[in-house]
Amino acid sequence: MLTAATAISFGFFYLGNKNIANITIIYTLALILTALYTSGYLFGIISSLFCVIAVNYFFSYPYFRFNFSLNGYPVTFIGMLAISLITSATTTTLKHQQLAIAEREKKLVEADKEKLRANLLRAVSHDLRTPLTSIIGSSSSYLENYQDLTESDRTELVSNIREYSQWLLNMVENLLTVTRINDNAVDKVKKSPEVVEEVVSEAILRLRRRLPDIKIRVSMPNNFLMLSMDPTLIEQVLINLMENACVHSQSTDPIDLTIAESQDSISFTVRDYGIGINEEQLPYIFEGQQTVSENADGHKGIGIGLSICKTIIQAHGGEITAVNHSRGAEFTFTLPKEKEDNDNA
Repeated sequence: MLTAATAISFGFFYLGNKNIANITIIYTLALILTALYTSGYLFGIISSLFCVIAVNYFFSYPYFRFNFSLNGYPVTFIGMLAISLITSATTTTLKHQQLAIAEREKKLVEADKEKLRANLLRAVSHDLRTPLTSIIGSSSSYLENYQDLTESDRTELVSNIREYSQWLLNMVENLLTVTRINDNAVDKVKKSPEVVEEVVSEAILRLRRRLPDIKIRVSMPNNFLMLSMDPTLIEQVLINLMENACVHSQSTDPIDLTIAESQDSISFTVRDYGIGINEEQLPYIFEGQQTVSENADGHKGIGIGLSICKTIIQAHGGEITAVNHSRGAEFTFTLPKEKEDNDNA
């Protein structure tokens, strides 16, 4: 920067205006930039010495000779040294503050991850034990009392084993989803432009293989919607929300899935028409604290699934909320549009 300042000063001085005030301004700018982009005070002090000497030697009469008897010379030197020290002190303080802020943000991220791990461990420790106990109990009853069981009893026991096994498989998929997000924590998730309608259709198809009798009404804009996302993860969110609405609402009414577009985001709303969410649990619904024993409907807990939904949406830079409406519960998550999404729209 000092070399560049000297070259520019020569251009101004010997090819144009010989006003030394312009030269002083150029060197002062170089001095400020040097103090800004270096650490400590050493480079700033050396630069201020160089600037004063350069102005004296190159641009003060007699040229290319030192003349320390010039009027105002001490003032110029002290002024440049003061600029250097003040700028160096300010930039050093700012750098320390930036490092402190970065370290604090890193600790907050680690604390969030640790909280998620603790919530998942708490949910898994309970939710895995309950279905495994049921599977072992049903299979033991089937094997030990086979001769005494009626055909309907046998069918019921096998159905229970199948139901709990399917639920365990779903939980493993959710846990693998969280692992996948944590592995990509540095760059969040791998997003690509996807057709919203195709992602929604695939999620519904996958869910209907699990729950053939589920009824879903889809409402979305007629225009073509493209959004940057990880389609597999967003499908997992939609499946979790719609499955919860079907299993825990205690209602046979169809579930409404509504997609709406705004200028900066696209929202997905899953609404059921059942018993709603316990008001005491509503503030903590996404923290993975809800367990099997806490559910009044007698079904398996939904806490871990909703905790994973929140993790996925946050990894996409979006938000997810849960509220009760007059006839049931409603979950909404929004995904932000990126520049290419707006261009496609």
